[in-house]
Amino acid sequence: MAFLCRCGKPAVTESLIACPAVLALELAGGESPDRLELTRDEAQELAALVAEDLRALMPGVEAARFALAGALFDGVEILRPGYPVFATLEELARRIPRVTTAGGVVAFGTHEGHMPAQPLVPDARYAGGPMRLLPWILLTPADQAEDLADAMEVELVGRGEAGARTADFLMRTLGVRLEHARYLSRNDLLALTCVQYEHVNLAPMWTMLEAALLTPYQQETALGSRGLPLRYADGQVNIPGIAGWFARDGERRADAAHELAGTLFELRQYAALLDAHHVPLRMDNDATRSEPFFVEHIAEADPALPPAELYAHEAAGLGMAAVTVAQPSAGKARILAHGYPLAPSALGPLLDALAGRYDAAPHLHTLGRILLDADGALAAPAPALH
Repeated sequence: MAFLCRCGKPAVTESLIACPAVLALELAGGESPDRLELTRDEAQELAALVAEDLRALMPGVEAARFALAGALFDGVEILRPGYPVFATLEELARRIPRVTTAGGVVAFGTHEGHMPAQPLVPDARYAGGPMRLLPWILLTPADQAEDLADAMEVELVGRGEAGARTADFLMRTLGVRLEHARYLSRNDLLALTCVQYEHVNLAPMWTMLEAALLTPYQQETALGSRGLPLRYADGQVNIPGIAGWFARDGERRADAAHELAGTLFELRQYAALLDAHHVPLRMDNDATRSEPFFVEHIAEADPALPPAELYAHEAAGLGMAAVTVAQPSAGKARILAHGYPLAPSALGPLLDALAGRYDAAPHLHTLGRILLDADGALAAPAPALH
C-alpha cells in the first residue's frame, strides 16, 4: 500500500508540502526515559543532529525546511484522525520565517516547563511502551514534494538508522540505553502498527483505524474475531446491541456463556484501543455516548410489576461482564436493559446510570456467572412460583 505526503495549506509567500516522519527509539528492556519532553535548547541541538543524518541519507534534502518536536510519544498518540501532532508541528513551523532559522532547521521544546502547544505534550498514560517516537516533518516546495516523498519511503526504511552522535545525545539526555534509533516515514509507522495489531489478533481494529486515519470520508466494515460486526462511518466505529446481536446472529457454540464472555473481553480491548487513538466507539441506539460504558435498552418498565432490580453477570478474567436491569415477573423476569462496563472504573457510573434511568433498587444481585435464556440472550432469574 502506498501513501503520499499530506498537502499542507499554502503559505503566504510559497506553497509548501508537508512530509511527516518520526525518529523511533527502541528502548533497552525495562528502561524508560527520565522525561518525555526536551527543552528548547535540547530540541534544537537534537534537530541539528537529525538534519545532519538526513543530509547523509537523502542528498538534496537541505532544500526542504526541517522541523522537529522535542517530545516523546507513543504510536497511539501519533496515529490519530487528522494527525494532530504533525498538524500542530506543521502549523508552528510555517509561522517561523525561514530566514530566522539556521539552515532551515527549527525545533520546538519546553520553555519554563511548557511545550508551545497542547498537542505536543505527551500523555504519561502511554509512556510505558518499549518504543518512543519523536515527530518531525519536512516542508518542501510543491514541485519537489513527490521526489522527496519517494526518497523518504525508500531510504528511511532501507538504511534509516540514526547516526552515532544522534543516538549518543539521546541516551545522555534522556538517561536511557537504546537498542535502536531509526527514522521512519509516517507510512512506515502505519505499516509497522498494522503488523503489530495483526500479530496480537487485532486485525479488525486496524481495518477500522486505517479507515479513520486514511479515508475518513468512506465507510468500512469488518468482523471481530468472534463475529461481532464493526462499521466505521462519520468518524466513529459502531457495533450492534450486544445481547440482541448475540441471540440473533452471534456465533452459537456449545458453551454460549463462554462465547459471550469472549466477545465482551474483545469489546473491552477494542474500546481501550480506539479510545487511545481518539476514535469514538458507539453502540447502536445507545444514548450514553461519551460514557465509559454501553447501555442496551430493551423495554420500558411495566407499572403493574414490582420495581426493577440490577443483576450482575460475572466471568473469569472480566469480573462483572454485564449488568441486567429486570423486573420480577411470574415465570420469567421482564428484561429492561443491559449495561456493559468497558473498564473496571466504569462499573460505579454504570450502576448509577441504570438505577436512575430505570428507577431500580440500588442493591446489586451478583449471579456468579453469565446467565442466558434459551435463546442465548442475557437473562435474569425468574421469581419462584408458589
